[in-house]
Amino acid sequence: MTRILVIEDEALVRDNIVELLRAEGFAILLAGDGEEGVQVAREGQPDLILCDIRMPRMDGYGVLARLSHDRLTETIPFIFITARTERLDQRLGMGLGADDYITKPFTRRDLLNSVRKRLEKQQVLIRQAEEKFQQVHASITRRLPLNLLSPLSVLLGNAELLADSEPIASDPA
Repeated sequence: MTRILVIEDEALVRDNIVELLRAEGFAILLAGDGEEGVQVAREGQPDLILCDIRMPRMDGYGVLARLSHDRLTETIPFIFITARTERLDQRLGMGLGADDYITKPFTRRDLLNSVRKRLEKQQVLIRQAEEKFQQVHASITRRLPLNLLSPLSVLLGNAELLADSEPIASDPA
C-alpha cells in the first residue's frame, strides 16, 4: 500500500487531506510540524510527502532542505500544499527541489492528480533504475567467468607443462 506523509499544522486541513487520501486507498503518516515531519519521513520512509510551508518549529522549506540532503529521504517525491501564492514563494519551493506546489484552497481533483502524477513518475524512475541494475548485473555475470578463467587457464597450463617435463637432475655434491 502506498504511504503518504502529510505534514500540516492545521488540524482541520490535515484531517481533510487525510480523509480524502484514505478514501483513495492510501496509507497515511502524520506530522503536525516540520521537525516531526523530518523524523517521521526518516522512520516511516513514505512513498510521497505532502507538506505545508508555514509551520512551527521548522517551516516546509527547512523540511525539504533537510530531507533533500539525507540519503534515506532524498528521492521521496515532495509536494508543497500552502496558502502562499506568490510566484517568488513557488520559485523558492521548486528551486529547493519540490516536485509540485499546490495552493490552498485546492480541489480534491487537484490534489489527487498531483499525487498520482508524482507517484507514477517515481515508479518510472524505479523501473529505470531496476533495468539499469539488471543490465549491469548481466554484464558482470557474462564477463566474470572469463576474467576468472583466464588466470586459472594460465596456471593449469603451466602445471601441465611441469607435470609433463623431465625431472631436473639434482647435483649430488
